[in-house]
Amino acid sequence: MSDQPVPVRPGRKRSEESRLAILTAAFELASEVGYAGLTIEGIAARSGAGKQTIYRWWPSKADVLLDALAVKADLHVPIPDEGDYTEDFRRFLTTSFALGRKQPVVDALRALMAQAQMDAEFGERFRTEFLQRRRDALRIILDRAHDRGDLPPGPSPDTIADIVFGTIWYRLLATDRPLDKRLADELATMLAPPRPTSHSTRRTHA
Repeated sequence: MSDQPVPVRPGRKRSEESRLAILTAAFELASEVGYAGLTIEGIAARSGAGKQTIYRWWPSKADVLLDALAVKADLHVPIPDEGDYTEDFRRFLTTSFALGRKQPVVDALRALMAQAQMDAEFGERFRTEFLQRRRDALRIILDRAHDRGDLPPGPSPDTIADIVFGTIWYRLLATDRPLDKRLADELATMLAPPRPTSHSTRRTHA
C-alpha cells in the first residue's frame, strides 16, 4: 500500500458541510419559532440546502432536530478520561446538566419526547439515536472504571444510567426545577463517592 495520504473527495466534504448547515439551521429555527413553527421549507431556506436534499437524509423535521441535538450533546458533553471514576463521573454529570439547562435544548427535548409518544417509528429512532447514545457515552466511563478496579460497589451500570437519565428527564418533563450544579453534586456523591484513602496505623505506646 502507498504511504501517501488518501485525498478527501470534494463531494464528501461538501456533503458534510451541507449536513452541518442543515442541523444548525434546524436548531436555530426551533429556538426562534418553536417546534410547531419549524418546517422543512424553513430549514432549507436558512441552510441554503434544497428540500429534496433534506428529505433524502432525514424522513421528517423531528429527525433533523434529533440529529442536531445528538451532535450538540456529543460536542458539549465529552467523555472524560482522567483515570479516576469519581472525577470522570462528576465531569460527565456537570457538562450534561449544563447543556440541559439551556432553554433551547430544553424546549427541543420536550418537543421530541412528545413527538416520540405520538409517532411510534420516530419514537424508536429517538430511543436508539439519542437516548441510547447518551447511555452508551456514560457506559464508557463505567466500563473504564470497572476495568481499572475503581468502580465502587453499589447499583449496576444499567441502574446508574437509569438514575442519571431518569433524574434528567423527570426534571425536564415533570417539574420546573433546573438541572443545577447542586443536583449534579448530590448524584455524584451518591453514585461515585471518592475512594477512601488509606492511612498508616498509628502505633500506640504503653
